[in-house]
Amino acid sequence: MDYQADTERYEKLPYRRAGRSGLFLPPLVLGLWHNFGKEDDHREARLTLFKAFDSGITHFDLANNYGPPPGSAESFLGEVLQQEMSAYRDELIISTKAGYRMWPGPYGEWGSRKGMLASLNQSLQRLRLDYVDIFYSHRPDPDTPLEETMGALISAVEQGKALYVGLSNYRPAEARKALKILAAAGVPAVLHQPPYNMFNRWIEEEGLLDLLEEKGVGCVAFSPLSQGLLSDRYLNEIPAGSRIEKGGFLKKEALRKKLPKIRALAEIAQERGQTLAQMALAWVLRDDRVTSALIGASSPKQVEENLSAFEKPDFAAEELDAIENVLAMPDAGEDEEEEPK
Repeated sequence: MDYQADTERYEKLPYRRAGRSGLFLPPLVLGLWHNFGKEDDHREARLTLFKAFDSGITHFDLANNYGPPPGSAESFLGEVLQQEMSAYRDELIISTKAGYRMWPGPYGEWGSRKGMLASLNQSLQRLRLDYVDIFYSHRPDPDTPLEETMGALISAVEQGKALYVGLSNYRPAEARKALKILAAAGVPAVLHQPPYNMFNRWIEEEGLLDLLEEKGVGCVAFSPLSQGLLSDRYLNEIPAGSRIEKGGFLKKEALRKKLPKIRALAEIAQERGQTLAQMALAWVLRDDRVTSALIGASSPKQVEENLSAFEKPDFAAEELDAIENVLAMPDAGEDEEEEPK
């Protein structure tokens, strides 16, 4: 399909610097973990990408194994980049990762030099690109020396196959060591990508955000909606076709435990004139140390709904206190809350 980008796309979002690097990123990143695989509606997926870029979202985030099947999200984006968006390549930030299982055998996952660089080469073929903007180590490898994994990231930049490198899912102690190795080689990490949302705050509690600020590294928070729990989607029932119904990462038990909090947070969001999802995104981005929040969207409408979080990005002290009071509530006990049907 023909595509011409909105000429006012850069007027719609406040860009943020990634740490102390020269890279500015939109506050929302479009993740291609779900909805962009081989079996998904590719016409709708294309329109979602176009809507995101037209709205100022220049950063598309992938990993080698995104799909399903693994690799198909990269292949789809590569097709779109070649057929409809080639004129905008230099305006896009394309990131990918290696570390989780991608193919059988000892080199298809984790952090060996062999596996990391082979994965990047395969990703570039699927994406039909000469380089990616950011190449991440997707998770620390307990059995491979950290120097080897970081060395693979350094080589990716030296070989011209990545402009920047990043970490994902590294705890503070591991991240500190990794950042030191990268900085010593003159290839400092530009981003760290951890999970972060109202229900998962370890990056605050364990000091990762403090470390990133100290080292001048940006933060892209993934799962800002806690796999959909922090949305209006499950307030009253489990919709047909939802992730919970499909038996994915999000489980009914997690919903049952969190439901009283979800409903209380939704009331606060309503008082702010927002959906729960919009408030949850604004909450993640309230901290200047967080560069961007990673969103998953299956339609242009969902992109638009997420963008509406920036209509009310600020919180009054009373609102933050109310949110903290809700989050301090105990989770529902076995008999305290009826499970949605």
